[in-house]
Amino acid sequence: MATQLTYALITPAALRKGRTGGVLARLISRSGLELFTGRIFAPSSKLLSGLATTLTSQEKTADWLRQLPAGSQSLVLVLKGEDAATKAASVVGDDTRMNGRGESIRDTFGDLVEESGRTVYFDPGVIAPANANEAAAGLKLLAEASDAEGGIQDASLSFPVCTDLEKTLVLIKPDNFAFPSTRPGGVIDLLTRTGLALVGFKPFHMSVAQGEDFYGPVLEFLVKKLPDGRAQWESIIAFMAGRRPSETTAEEKNAPGTQQCVALIYQGPNAVARIREALGPTNPSQAPHGTIRKEFGTTIMINGAHASDSLENVARETAIIRLEENDFKTKISAFL
Repeated sequence: MATQLTYALITPAALRKGRTGGVLARLISRSGLELFTGRIFAPSSKLLSGLATTLTSQEKTADWLRQLPAGSQSLVLVLKGEDAATKAASVVGDDTRMNGRGESIRDTFGDLVEESGRTVYFDPGVIAPANANEAAAGLKLLAEASDAEGGIQDASLSFPVCTDLEKTLVLIKPDNFAFPSTRPGGVIDLLTRTGLALVGFKPFHMSVAQGEDFYGPVLEFLVKKLPDGRAQWESIIAFMAGRRPSETTAEEKNAPGTQQCVALIYQGPNAVARIREALGPTNPSQAPHGTIRKEFGTTIMINGAHASDSLENVARETAIIRLEENDFKTKISAFL
């Protein structure tokens, strides 16, 4: 079968309630599809209505989309693989499958309350098109709107007035993407305990040049501390980007690497410190139970995730990986 793109939209309520990790874990592991790209949207009424029109077989969901308030932040995940639309739709579920016991993602993360045959409350939790035609139509609309209506969002209205807020960066490292699994979602799930808002989401492939800039500050420390310090530094970059700097030409250094990462932006009070606490110490063997590095790390280098350690480094690191750039649009447009 031909390789396709499809999407899954995590609803505002599911995003706000910290269900993103669980949705992502089940979606990737059960479908076996590749996480191709993703973006957080604050969709307009026009985009919501347009998406509703494409979902011809899901009347309840289409009506729900049309009634959703404009600007309600949602996460769109784009998946790639053979027969992607059918596989994702089967895993996600639809309007007819929300009364089971966890068979579909909607069973677990959506909400449907009915009384005497009347719908009292409905939130699908996650939405996926039923077939390739619906997927292509929806992706085209999302790509066109992604500049104006997508990107790093602001969740300040969800916190008490006058709260001092920070934004911080997390990278889910390549060891979580060796094969389609629950690991990336599991990392996100552990981050929800911080009470912070997920306001940015971008899968990317770090280039060797970006790796050199990103990990540049640790080179001097490693060289002073270890006899093979530079070799250790190159190993870090090879882990993140797929190649060692000394084995890469100038042209190759700027090309996207072979290893997938996902960049996340969280917002809230004391965001930097809260995320670092959830992450745990660099060495997984020293990390407390319940931290990301205890759960997902194996070595000091292969330790599940990275998080910025200061607001200065948040700015530096997000600039290096060009988090503000919209490759969501270019990737989808090139594929379609």
